[in-house]
Amino acid sequence: MILKSLFGRMLAAIGLSLAAATAPVAAAPVAHPALWAVADADTTVYLFGTIHLLPDKYQWRTAKFDQAITGSNELVVETIIDDKDPTKLMSALTSLAFSKGLPPIADRVPPKKRAALEAGIAKSGIPRPVFDQMETWAAAFMLLGNQFRDMGLKGGEGVEAVLRSSFTSQGKPIGELESNVEQLGFFDTLPESAQRDLLEGAIDKPEDMNKEFGGMLASWARGDVEGIARTFNRELAASPELEAALIKRRNQNWSRWIEQRMAQPGTILIAVGAGHLAGKDSVIAMLKHDGYQVRRVQ
Repeated sequence: MILKSLFGRMLAAIGLSLAAATAPVAAAPVAHPALWAVADADTTVYLFGTIHLLPDKYQWRTAKFDQAITGSNELVVETIIDDKDPTKLMSALTSLAFSKGLPPIADRVPPKKRAALEAGIAKSGIPRPVFDQMETWAAAFMLLGNQFRDMGLKGGEGVEAVLRSSFTSQGKPIGELESNVEQLGFFDTLPESAQRDLLEGAIDKPEDMNKEFGGMLASWARGDVEGIARTFNRELAASPELEAALIKRRNQNWSRWIEQRMAQPGTILIAVGAGHLAGKDSVIAMLKHDGYQVRRVQ
């Protein structure tokens, strides 16, 4: 779900297929997702694991979390995506997504999945010949919009979108850990075998993804970090390349960024995908390994 969720946030920004649908995921009665803090004498960094896409009107904010927002001078997210002007994202996508001499898109999935691929392409509304020119990860990116639409998930309801709106309205700055190009580049440099794994996942049966997302959402809402870690470990177990590129390397980059930021006074809120804060290779684990005391706030 981490891979699909990451793509989904970007899909929302370029207006691809994330309208309301007929079968939204049921909301939890009381959501209290995990929140941590690492602090010294003059610096506090809150760490909040997010779900990039959420069902309509999903309630997840708590009094403790709102206190963290109020006390923070800045919000830092994975990457800033301007949903009102996605020119920068589209430019990044265009620069990476197309190559010459690629095999036909149908040849990049097993024969038994070609009918599902063709159905997904037809449903996407993108001209069929364009997919033959797309790198495999980019084709997966486009086709996932079908699944998110069918599930009723909305980028505008996602945690980052809500937080950005809150900080912007208060005149507080918003920073990013990666540029659009850097984030898409992690997918662009994946081995072809890993990209094909993504493509197959993008044409899975909607009911399979709905069940997977429902479990992930329930763990997140309960603040069940171990449950989140199990979900991510299960998804990435079959693809060490994906795990190394999309989890471990980025977590290392982000933990170093936080350690450097601790040298500056102030209070900030960092909001990144929940899977990055769960498990043995998480940002939390890396900070603890380097001697930082990370306190669970919620």
